[in-house]
Amino acid sequence: MKIDMRFIEACQEFLKPEQLLCDEPMSKHTTFEIGGPADCLIFPASLAEVQQVLKLVRVYELPLTILGNGSNLLVRDKGIRGVVLDFSAPMSAIRCEGTRIIAGAGALLKDVSECAAANALTGLEYACGIPGSVGGAIFMNAGAYDGETKNVADVVRAVTLNGEIRTYQRDELELGYRHSIFQTNGEAICEVELQLQPGNEAEIRAKIADYTHRRESKQPLEMPSAGSTFKRPEGYFAGTLIDQTGLKGLKVGGAQVSTKHAGFVVNAGGATAADVVNLIHEVQRQVKAKHGVELHPEVRMIGEK
Repeated sequence: MKIDMRFIEACQEFLKPEQLLCDEPMSKHTTFEIGGPADCLIFPASLAEVQQVLKLVRVYELPLTILGNGSNLLVRDKGIRGVVLDFSAPMSAIRCEGTRIIAGAGALLKDVSECAAANALTGLEYACGIPGSVGGAIFMNAGAYDGETKNVADVVRAVTLNGEIRTYQRDELELGYRHSIFQTNGEAICEVELQLQPGNEAEIRAKIADYTHRRESKQPLEMPSAGSTFKRPEGYFAGTLIDQTGLKGLKVGGAQVSTKHAGFVVNAGGATAADVVNLIHEVQRQVKAKHGVELHPEVRMIGEK
């Protein structure tokens, strides 16, 4: 579809030119480096701007997609119709108040983890290597090693599809395995308050160093990917099952099962979204045939095929 120019003109009244891009390739905005163009990509810088955009989206009845850091995402080859809200650099402020950290949705988890360490606060060590944003961590209830977001998330401020600010308390977030209420209500996560505990900075940094070493030694960080491709099946590890099926290095077009960690599908060069999807399906088929276990993608897939 084509974006109504009246929507564009209305947004230009309160957004800077660099905050609104038309026909923008999403390959530039995802860690997979894959994806067709977004009709209209907007980088809001405040709650007020999010409110204004969402109100206009409703007035002009446009499709809406909300993104974090683009790190757990596969955008299909024909791109995304309508408006894409990208919560990245403009909404990434981080501040510490006592044992609480307040972060904009676009703040990177590694930066929030570093802020916690610098203030001798424990509880966010697990997040040091997750290549996503705070908003994305809430959306997916991100986790790694011995922690997950639901253990520290306390308050979330979001903007509803009507353009109203809503504050969620911890028990309203519906945080479960790779799930939150925002996957069903479609609201825009804008700011997060994390409740941490006082700790010893040296011990916190030692744990971060350990997690970082484990991640760098085992994961294919040198190649574009969307992180772990599959959810962990109950009683198993996806990467182990894929490895035992003999699928390390399997390629479809430019997409490849990582030779370093079988739980990752990587962009080995020029991969399309269709390549990734076809490779995922082949992995699912072979693992089911050999082990009787169904693998389900953890990567969020959006856009037109």
